[in-house]
Amino acid sequence: MEENNKKWYAIYTKPRCEKKVHQYLTLKQIESYCPVQSFKKRYTDRYKVVEEPLFKSYVFVNITQKEITEVRLTVGVVNFVYWLHKPAVIANEDIITIKKFLNEYVHITLQSIDLKENQRIIVTSGLFMQHKGTVKQVKKNKVVVYLDSLGVAMVAELHKSDIILA
Repeated sequence: MEENNKKWYAIYTKPRCEKKVHQYLTLKQIESYCPVQSFKKRYTDRYKVVEEPLFKSYVFVNITQKEITEVRLTVGVVNFVYWLHKPAVIANEDIITIKKFLNEYVHITLQSIDLKENQRIIVTSGLFMQHKGTVKQVKKNKVVVYLDSLGVAMVAELHKSDIILA
């Protein structure tokens, strides 16, 4: 029963400690995932294949509520990534997508979306998931969006990571 209550969370680590945190969590028998990509690095006398984390200072953990404290107490963990004053839950489908993407492609780079007013977007998570809207204002990490649903304009303040371009 406890196994069914597991959820994926993102944790923030000390800089350049992602792989070490993943090792420590594995030793504690906590399921963790540190997406890495391999590439050849050139040194003066040779080439070497190195693995670097895809997400700098982030590791994902699949845990129950009871294991949250144990994760926090792991060497190198700074804290959980929070959304609305709670540890942010990552959809299992997102973790599967990251794994598939890393298996199928090489030399991956992450890019943030540059949002502008009047762009059409689709909300990817939360209460308004799969709703289409129009960007009305861009703040630091938040976006004010008019959601056109039921013929009524609803204003929602969303995090940039929760939307994609339509």
